[in-house]
Amino acid sequence: MEVKLHDIGEGMTEATINAFLVGVGEQVRADQPLVEVQTDKMTAEIPAPANGIIKGFSVKEGDTIRVGETVLIMGAGKESVAPKRTSSATAQSTRILASPYTRKLARDAGIPLEKVRGSGPAGRILDEDIQSHLLVEPLPKETPERTEADSIPFRGRRKQIASKMVRSVRTIPHCTHFEEIDVTELLAWKRDVTDVSMGAFFIKALSVCLKEFPIFNGRLDEEQECVHLQHAHHIGVAVDTEEGLIVPVIRHVEEKTLKGIQKELKALTNKALDHTLTAKEATGGTFTVSNVGPLGGSIGATPIINEPEVALVSFHKTKKRPMVNEADEIVIRSIMNVSMSFDHRVADGGTAVRFTNRLRDFIEKPGILLMEMI
Repeated sequence: MEVKLHDIGEGMTEATINAFLVGVGEQVRADQPLVEVQTDKMTAEIPAPANGIIKGFSVKEGDTIRVGETVLIMGAGKESVAPKRTSSATAQSTRILASPYTRKLARDAGIPLEKVRGSGPAGRILDEDIQSHLLVEPLPKETPERTEADSIPFRGRRKQIASKMVRSVRTIPHCTHFEEIDVTELLAWKRDVTDVSMGAFFIKALSVCLKEFPIFNGRLDEEQECVHLQHAHHIGVAVDTEEGLIVPVIRHVEEKTLKGIQKELKALTNKALDHTLTAKEATGGTFTVSNVGPLGGSIGATPIINEPEVALVSFHKTKKRPMVNEADEIVIRSIMNVSMSFDHRVADGGTAVRFTNRLRDFIEKPGILLMEMI
């Protein structure tokens, strides 16, 4: 029986083999995790389709394979295969319970899971068990040899992000429009509304804009020679993680309140940082937003569209600047730059300018957006 890589999330085409969770000759049960894989959006485990014995692997750890390729071969459950593992305990009893992210923590720290005592249910190893193990048995310090250059791996999520970015740039004629927005009044409003972040406000404002400019919530179908204007606003939020960019999706923003968006934004961001997003939470976006302002330093960018979407908006750092008002007076205002990349096959610059003008109106005068929500 061939166990193949199957689609574990919408749009997934390939994944990288992070680690095998079983050995050749090991007896496994149906649904037992066999291998941990990583896509550009998540880390997941592929379970055994039935009881059986591991006969061999068709790929090796670190390989990136496409959906449909064979990962390993299993024999029938009663087939006699001499196990390579010498433990007298059964395979099931020696199975180490740990989440994919916990396994990654251990791998990154160079800790064999066999040496960690799990404090979770049925001895499951938790993230804090890895940290506790490091406190008790810190890794020996090594003095690295001086070399001409350092190397870091270019595989896994980093390689898949690169592949996706190249495909997007090669396929979509990008055009980026820049705008500066006065956020002085929004910051004053925010001081009284402490349970809603600026990010949640931006996401809601974008959703209202998408109602007026549905072309930017579309998907180009070249075979059918049309653009599908999608009614649902599933807005992806770019999250910067140690493993690379992850985009969890807030679904049906058009139906949610500011507080609802804030609650979901916080929960999904935490799950993205913990690498615990489900396939549904990391796929199906119709529009993407990137808020790099909190990172500081950025005054502009030319963001790459999250294919097959049509557009992406990036918010940058807010800075106080001297501005000239309608009375020709110099005043100090808080100004934020915004960049919007869009598919020039689908929309033109004039439409993008009108879209960002509307977005600017909502942000500069928060009351206008609140009136749209009534």
